[in-house]
Amino acid sequence: MTQPIRLAISTCPNDTFAFHGLLTRAVDWRGLDFTIDLLDIEQLNAGFAAGRFDVCKLSFHAAVRMAEDLVVLPSGSALGFGVGPLLLAARSGTRPDSGSQLTLCPGEQTTAALLFELFYPGSSRVEQTVFSDIMPRLKAGTADFGVCIHEGRFTWEQQGLACVEDLGVRWERETGCPLPLGGIVARRSLPADVITTVQQVIHDSLSLALADREAPLPTMRAHAQEFDDAVLMQHVDLYVNDWTVDLGDIGRTALATLSARAVSIGIGAGRGLEVA
Repeated sequence: MTQPIRLAISTCPNDTFAFHGLLTRAVDWRGLDFTIDLLDIEQLNAGFAAGRFDVCKLSFHAAVRMAEDLVVLPSGSALGFGVGPLLLAARSGTRPDSGSQLTLCPGEQTTAALLFELFYPGSSRVEQTVFSDIMPRLKAGTADFGVCIHEGRFTWEQQGLACVEDLGVRWERETGCPLPLGGIVARRSLPADVITTVQQVIHDSLSLALADREAPLPTMRAHAQEFDDAVLMQHVDLYVNDWTVDLGDIGRTALATLSARAVSIGIGAGRGLEVA
Protein backbone atom coordinates (compact mmCIF):
# COMPACT_ATOMS: atom_id res chain seq x y z
CA MET A 1 0.00 0.00 0.00
CA THR A 2 1.12 3.54 -0.68
CA GLN A 3 1.37 6.01 2.19
CA PRO A 4 -1.20 8.83 1.84
CA ILE A 5 0.21 12.30 2.50
CA ARG A 6 -1.98 15.39 2.69
CA LEU A 7 0.33 18.12 1.39
CA ALA A 8 -0.43 21.83 1.18
CA ILE A 9 1.76 24.61 -0.19
CA SER A 10 1.29 28.27 -1.04
CA THR A 11 0.45 29.71 -4.44
CA CYS A 12 3.48 32.01 -4.41
CA PRO A 13 6.01 31.54 -7.22
CA ASN A 14 8.83 30.20 -5.07
CA ASP A 15 6.62 27.30 -3.91
CA THR A 16 5.14 26.52 -7.32
CA PHE A 17 8.68 26.67 -8.74
CA ALA A 18 10.11 24.31 -6.12
CA PHE A 19 7.15 21.92 -6.15
CA HIS A 20 6.57 21.86 -9.93
CA GLY A 21 8.19 18.43 -10.22
CA LEU A 22 6.12 17.01 -7.39
CA LEU A 23 2.89 18.62 -8.61
CA THR A 24 3.32 17.24 -12.13
CA ARG A 25 4.81 13.89 -11.03
CA ALA A 26 7.96 14.70 -12.97
CA VAL A 27 9.78 13.27 -9.93
CA ASP A 28 9.23 9.89 -8.32
CA TRP A 29 6.83 10.08 -5.39
CA ARG A 30 8.82 7.22 -3.77
CA GLY A 31 5.78 5.20 -2.73
CA LEU A 32 3.88 8.14 -1.26
CA ASP A 33 0.38 9.12 -2.39
CA PHE A 34 0.15 12.90 -2.25
CA THR A 35 -3.07 14.87 -2.27
CA ILE A 36 -2.12 18.51 -2.75
CA ASP A 37 -3.79 21.83 -1.94
CA LEU A 38 -2.48 25.24 -3.01
CA LEU A 39 -3.66 27.98 -0.68
CA ASP A 40 -2.94 31.42 0.74
CA ILE A 41 -0.38 31.31 3.56
CA GLU A 42 -2.91 32.15 6.28
CA GLN A 43 -5.18 29.37 4.99
CA LEU A 44 -2.20 27.05 5.28
CA ASN A 45 -1.50 28.18 8.83
CA ALA A 46 -5.13 27.65 9.85
CA GLY A 47 -5.46 24.37 7.97
CA PHE A 48 -2.42 22.80 9.62
CA ALA A 49 -3.61 23.96 13.05
CA ALA A 50 -6.98 22.32 12.34
CA GLY A 51 -5.33 19.00 11.44
CA ARG A 52 -6.14 19.10 7.72
CA PHE A 53 -2.58 18.51 6.47
CA ASP A 54 0.29 16.13 7.21
CA VAL A 55 2.96 18.21 5.47
CA CYS A 56 2.50 21.91 4.93
CA LYS A 57 4.14 25.20 4.07
CA LEU A 58 3.80 27.35 7.20
CA SER A 59 4.90 30.80 8.10
CA PHE A 60 7.61 30.41 10.70
CA HIS A 61 5.49 32.57 13.03
CA ALA A 62 2.78 29.89 12.94
CA ALA A 63 5.40 27.15 13.22
CA VAL A 64 6.75 28.68 16.44
CA ARG A 65 3.22 28.62 17.89
CA MET A 66 2.86 24.92 17.00
CA ALA A 67 6.47 23.79 17.57
CA GLU A 68 5.44 20.94 19.86
CA ASP A 69 3.44 19.32 17.04
CA LEU A 70 5.84 19.61 14.09
CA VAL A 71 9.35 19.36 12.71
CA VAL A 72 10.77 21.59 9.98
CA LEU A 73 12.04 19.81 6.87
CA PRO A 74 15.57 20.74 5.74
CA SER A 75 14.39 21.62 2.19
CA GLY A 76 11.77 24.03 0.92
CA SER A 77 12.19 27.01 3.25
CA ALA A 78 12.12 30.66 2.26
CA LEU A 79 14.71 32.66 4.17
CA GLY A 80 17.54 34.93 3.30
CA PHE A 81 18.91 38.43 3.25
CA GLY A 82 16.91 41.05 1.37
CA VAL A 83 13.72 38.98 1.40
CA GLY A 84 11.71 40.72 4.10
CA PRO A 85 8.21 42.18 3.89
CA LEU A 86 7.85 45.90 3.25
CA LEU A 87 5.85 48.26 5.41
CA LEU A 88 4.06 50.41 2.82
CA ALA A 89 2.10 53.64 3.25
CA ALA A 90 -0.77 55.08 1.29
CA ARG A 91 0.82 58.52 1.64
CA SER A 92 4.51 59.39 1.65
CA GLY A 93 6.04 60.89 4.78
CA THR A 94 3.79 58.99 7.21
CA ARG A 95 4.56 56.33 9.84
CA PRO A 96 2.35 54.21 12.12
CA ASP A 97 2.11 56.27 15.31
CA SER A 98 -1.57 56.63 16.11
CA GLY A 99 -4.41 54.42 17.24
CA SER A 100 -6.61 56.08 14.62
CA GLN A 101 -4.44 54.69 11.81
CA LEU A 102 -5.08 51.31 10.22
CA THR A 103 -2.35 48.84 9.23
CA LEU A 104 -3.15 45.80 7.10
CA CYS A 105 -1.24 42.56 7.70
CA PRO A 106 -1.42 39.42 5.52
CA GLY A 107 -2.59 37.09 8.29
CA GLU A 108 -2.36 36.90 12.07
CA GLN A 109 0.23 34.10 12.06
CA THR A 110 2.36 35.24 9.14
CA THR A 111 5.99 36.11 9.81
CA ALA A 112 5.19 39.53 8.33
CA ALA A 113 2.65 40.15 11.10
CA LEU A 114 5.17 38.96 13.71
CA LEU A 115 7.77 41.45 12.46
CA PHE A 116 5.25 44.29 12.60
CA GLU A 117 4.38 43.27 16.18
CA LEU A 118 8.07 43.12 17.12
CA PHE A 119 9.02 46.47 15.58
CA TYR A 120 5.81 48.57 15.84
CA PRO A 121 4.01 47.34 18.98
CA GLY A 122 0.77 49.21 19.65
CA SER A 123 1.49 51.75 16.92
CA SER A 124 -1.86 51.48 15.09
CA ARG A 125 -4.95 49.39 14.69
CA VAL A 126 -4.19 46.14 12.85
CA GLU A 127 -6.49 44.31 10.46
CA GLN A 128 -5.68 40.95 8.91
CA THR A 129 -6.53 40.47 5.24
CA VAL A 130 -5.51 38.39 2.22
CA PHE A 131 -2.12 39.62 0.98
CA SER A 132 -3.43 40.36 -2.51
CA ASP A 133 -5.95 42.90 -1.09
CA ILE A 134 -3.37 45.01 0.74
CA MET A 135 -2.01 47.21 -2.07
CA PRO A 136 -5.44 47.77 -3.69
CA ARG A 137 -6.81 48.96 -0.32
CA LEU A 138 -3.86 51.31 0.19
CA LYS A 139 -4.41 52.72 -3.29
CA ALA A 140 -8.12 53.14 -2.55
CA GLY A 141 -7.35 54.97 0.71
CA THR A 142 -9.24 52.54 2.95
CA ALA A 143 -6.10 51.82 5.00
CA ASP A 144 -3.06 53.85 6.01
CA PHE A 145 -0.35 51.18 6.02
CA GLY A 146 0.15 47.63 4.86
CA VAL A 147 2.76 44.92 5.32
CA CYS A 148 3.42 43.73 1.79
CA ILE A 149 4.69 40.25 0.82
CA HIS A 150 5.07 38.16 -2.35
CA GLU A 151 5.12 39.76 -5.80
CA GLY A 152 3.98 43.14 -4.50
CA ARG A 153 7.50 43.66 -3.22
CA PHE A 154 8.51 44.35 -6.83
CA THR A 155 5.51 46.42 -7.95
CA TRP A 156 4.64 48.81 -5.09
CA GLU A 157 6.30 51.82 -6.76
CA GLN A 158 4.23 51.27 -9.90
CA GLN A 159 1.14 51.42 -7.67
CA GLY A 160 2.09 54.90 -6.40
CA LEU A 161 2.68 53.77 -2.82
CA ALA A 162 5.42 54.78 -0.36
CA CYS A 163 7.79 52.53 1.57
CA VAL A 164 8.09 53.25 5.30
CA GLU A 165 10.63 50.51 6.05
CA ASP A 166 11.96 47.20 4.82
CA LEU A 167 11.21 45.03 7.86
CA GLY A 168 13.64 42.37 6.69
CA VAL A 169 16.54 44.82 6.60
CA ARG A 170 15.70 45.84 10.15
CA TRP A 171 15.67 42.18 11.24
CA GLU A 172 19.08 41.63 9.59
CA ARG A 173 20.53 44.72 11.26
CA GLU A 174 19.32 43.69 14.72
CA THR A 175 20.09 39.95 14.57
CA GLY A 176 22.77 39.40 11.91
CA CYS A 177 20.67 36.45 10.65
CA PRO A 178 18.83 35.82 7.40
CA LEU A 179 15.11 36.34 7.85
CA PRO A 180 13.11 33.08 8.14
CA LEU A 181 9.79 33.62 6.38
CA GLY A 182 8.27 30.17 5.96
CA GLY A 183 9.15 26.52 5.61
CA ILE A 184 7.85 23.03 5.00
CA VAL A 185 6.81 21.25 8.19
CA ALA A 186 5.69 17.71 8.93
CA ARG A 187 3.64 16.43 11.84
CA ARG A 188 5.66 14.74 14.56
CA SER A 189 3.03 11.99 14.52
CA LEU A 190 4.22 10.79 11.08
CA PRO A 191 6.65 7.84 11.16
CA ALA A 192 10.27 8.96 10.92
CA ASP A 193 10.86 7.01 7.69
CA VAL A 194 7.85 8.70 6.06
CA ILE A 195 9.17 12.15 7.02
CA THR A 196 12.54 11.22 5.51
CA THR A 197 10.88 10.08 2.28
CA VAL A 198 8.79 13.26 2.02
CA GLN A 199 11.98 15.28 2.45
CA GLN A 200 13.65 13.27 -0.35
CA VAL A 201 10.77 13.88 -2.77
CA ILE A 202 10.78 17.63 -2.03
CA HIS A 203 14.55 17.76 -2.50
CA ASP A 204 14.18 15.91 -5.82
CA SER A 205 11.51 18.37 -6.98
CA LEU A 206 13.61 21.38 -6.03
CA SER A 207 16.69 19.95 -7.74
CA LEU A 208 14.69 19.37 -10.92
CA ALA A 209 13.47 22.98 -10.96
CA LEU A 210 16.95 24.37 -10.40
CA ALA A 211 18.33 22.23 -13.23
CA ASP A 212 15.81 23.67 -15.73
CA ARG A 213 14.52 26.95 -14.36
CA GLU A 214 12.05 27.63 -17.19
CA ALA A 215 10.25 24.28 -16.96
CA PRO A 216 8.15 25.30 -13.89
CA LEU A 217 6.86 28.51 -15.51
CA PRO A 218 3.49 27.06 -16.66
CA THR A 219 2.80 25.87 -13.10
CA MET A 220 3.90 29.21 -11.68
CA ARG A 221 1.70 31.20 -14.10
CA ALA A 222 -1.34 29.10 -13.22
CA HIS A 223 -1.31 30.29 -9.61
CA ALA A 224 0.39 33.71 -9.63
CA GLN A 225 -1.05 37.14 -8.88
CA GLU A 226 1.38 38.69 -11.37
CA PHE A 227 1.60 37.26 -14.89
CA ASP A 228 4.86 38.76 -16.07
CA ASP A 229 7.43 35.97 -16.34
CA ALA A 230 10.26 38.34 -15.43
CA VAL A 231 8.49 39.23 -12.16
CA LEU A 232 7.87 35.56 -11.40
CA MET A 233 11.54 34.73 -11.89
CA GLN A 234 12.56 37.75 -9.80
CA HIS A 235 10.55 36.17 -7.04
CA VAL A 236 12.36 32.86 -7.47
CA ASP A 237 15.75 34.60 -7.54
CA LEU A 238 14.92 36.31 -4.26
CA TYR A 239 13.34 33.48 -2.29
CA VAL A 240 14.97 30.29 -3.65
CA ASN A 241 18.58 29.97 -2.53
CA ASP A 242 21.06 27.59 -0.89
CA TRP A 243 19.03 27.66 2.35
CA THR A 244 15.99 26.50 0.37
CA VAL A 245 17.94 23.44 -0.71
CA ASP A 246 19.16 22.82 2.85
CA LEU A 247 18.79 25.01 5.93
CA GLY A 248 22.28 24.23 7.22
CA ASP A 249 23.73 25.71 10.40
CA ILE A 250 22.96 29.33 9.47
CA GLY A 251 19.33 28.51 8.74
CA ARG A 252 18.97 26.64 12.00
CA THR A 253 20.45 29.59 13.90
CA ALA A 254 17.99 31.94 12.20
CA LEU A 255 15.06 29.73 13.27
CA ALA A 256 16.33 29.64 16.86
CA THR A 257 16.64 33.44 16.87
CA LEU A 258 13.10 33.91 15.55
CA SER A 259 11.77 31.46 18.15
CA ALA A 260 13.50 33.37 20.96
CA ARG A 261 12.22 36.76 19.73
CA ALA A 262 8.67 35.41 19.51
CA VAL A 263 8.83 33.89 22.99
CA SER A 264 10.10 37.22 24.35
CA ILE A 265 6.76 38.81 23.44
CA GLY A 266 4.67 35.89 24.66
CA ILE A 267 4.34 33.86 21.46
CA GLY A 268 4.95 30.11 21.56
CA ALA A 269 5.44 27.70 24.42
CA GLY A 270 9.20 28.17 24.67
CA ARG A 271 10.12 25.13 22.58
CA GLY A 272 12.42 25.98 19.69
CA LEU A 273 11.79 24.83 16.16
CA GLU A 274 13.33 21.43 15.45
CA VAL A 275 14.69 20.52 12.01
CA ALA A 276 14.11 16.90 10.94
